[in-house]
Parts: sequence; C-alpha cells; structure tokens
Amino acid sequence: MTGWTAADLPDQHGRTVVVTGATSGLGVEAARALAGAGATVIMACRDLDKGRAVAAGIDGATELRRLDLADLSSVRAFATGLDRDVDVLINNAGVMAVPHDTTADGFERHLGVNHLAPFALTGLLVNRVRDRVVTVSSGLHVLGRVHDDLDWERRRYQRWLAYAQSKLANLLFAYELQRRLAAAGRRTVSVAAHPGVSATEGQRRDTSLQGKILAGGPAQRPEMGVLPILYAAAAPDVRGGVCIGPDGFLQRRGHPKVVGTIGRSRDAVRAAWLWERSEELTGVHYVIEPTGVVP
Repeated sequence: MTGWTAADLPDQHGRTVVVTGATSGLGVEAARALAGAGATVIMACRDLDKGRAVAAGIDGATELRRLDLADLSSVRAFATGLDRDVDVLINNAGVMAVPHDTTADGFERHLGVNHLAPFALTGLLVNRVRDRVVTVSSGLHVLGRVHDDLDWERRRYQRWLAYAQSKLANLLFAYELQRRLAAAGRRTVSVAAHPGVSATEGQRRDTSLQGKILAGGPAQRPEMGVLPILYAAAAPDVRGGVCIGPDGFLQRRGHPKVVGTIGRSRDAVRAAWLWERSEELTGVHYVIEPTGVVP
C-alpha cells in the first residue's frame, strides 16, 4: 500500500456507502472520492441545506439523509428511513474538544456524538451492511481512558481528555464489533481508521496553545487526511479488527497503512464492559445475524 492515494480506489460502481458528517472536512472528501469512483454515497448530515450545497459540487451519485448524532431519535429515524442495504457504513462525524455540553439525551457531548450515536447507528444497521463498518478514531486516543464515570458526572471536565476518551471508545467498539461479527459468522468486517493531524473544521476552531501542542505541527490537507478512511472503506486487502492510519512519524501524516494502537484499545474485558454499558445507555441491543439470512 506504499504511497496509496485516492487515485488507487477500486471501481465502486454498484456499491452504496453511508458517510456520516458528509458536509465538511474529511466527510466531504470521502463522499467526493467514493462518488467519483462510482459509488452511490448516502450523505448523512445534520443540515440538509448545507448538504445540498455540498452535494451540488460532487461529481457522481449522492443522496441526502438527515442525521443528527446529538439526538438518538434522529439516529433511529435515519435507520428506519434507510430503504436499502449498504456495502459500507463510515462512522466519520464527530466533535472535537468542545466545551462541556450535553446531547438531547443528556449525554456528555463527546461521548454522545462520537461514541454512543455511532454505536446505536451501527447496531440498528448491522444486519444491512454487506461489506464493512469503518469507525473513525484519532491518534489522540493514546491520551484516553474509558472511565466508569463515562459522562463526566463525578470528575472535573477536561475537554481534550473527554475527546480522547471518546476516540479510545471508538477503537474499543471497532475491535469488539469485529470479534462479534466473526463469532456470528458474518463476512462483514469492522475496521478503524484515523486521519492523523488533518485540517478539519474542529482543528481550525481550536486556536488554543494546548490544541496546537496536541496537534504536533502543521496539519495536512483533508485530501491527505481522508486517505486512511478511504483505504479502510474500499481497499480489497483490508482485514477486520485493524486500524488504518498515516505512515509518517508518530502517525501524524502520510499515506495509509495498518498502524498500531495503544494497548488499552485492545482490552477485550473493558470493551465488553463498554459494549454492555452502551447498550444500556442507547437502548440499542445488537442481534447480529449470520451472512446469508439477512431479509
């Protein structure tokens, strides 16, 4: 995969891909590249007017669906309204280092938007995804710890650590989903990806010294940052249960390759705990059907 770029995307004609957060940053780039390669891209976005403007600039087949990850009723409505099976679900949308706030369901915003909503969405669609689920994490997962106090109710809120916790949760979820898909005999695989340091809307908003230090230098363009996500979503040699990230120094920038993640991300006991807790919080209980029995 040395030097892999969007030009190396396999032909995507006949495939349907859901991309969350498809109106800015990495989501736009993923939608543009996949549609350009022939896929039908379902752009899941909170603001349909913004979505229409973005879709108008994309060559290829796109469809818009409303999805607000800060509201589980919207997640359920999106899943109910999706009228077909899909080949790939890309859980891309998220928030980064925002001040303390809660979602419509009362969850701390990083936890709710970055982890619980994708967990719920995937659970509602899991038997309708034919090929793979891609969950977008971050290199800053290395700072994260998944606490019993997931919602920051008994500790002082720290926005970067809240973000890091949610990105570690993404990895725990992605790896645990792969274990469960394999145990059920599914051909569908779960893959994680992270973009390194990329010039996304979230990073541009954060001008603090702490944010600049954590970024670790100039950000690469979104067209580069999206490559690990595209590789995870479409490259034929991708295995389940891996993370795709940049091949450069400290995984901060570069071309996609399989990368290592911190040991805590591979803690199967903690992953099972988080899975059970996430089912309780979202009310979405996974029932994974074997391949071949999907209605």
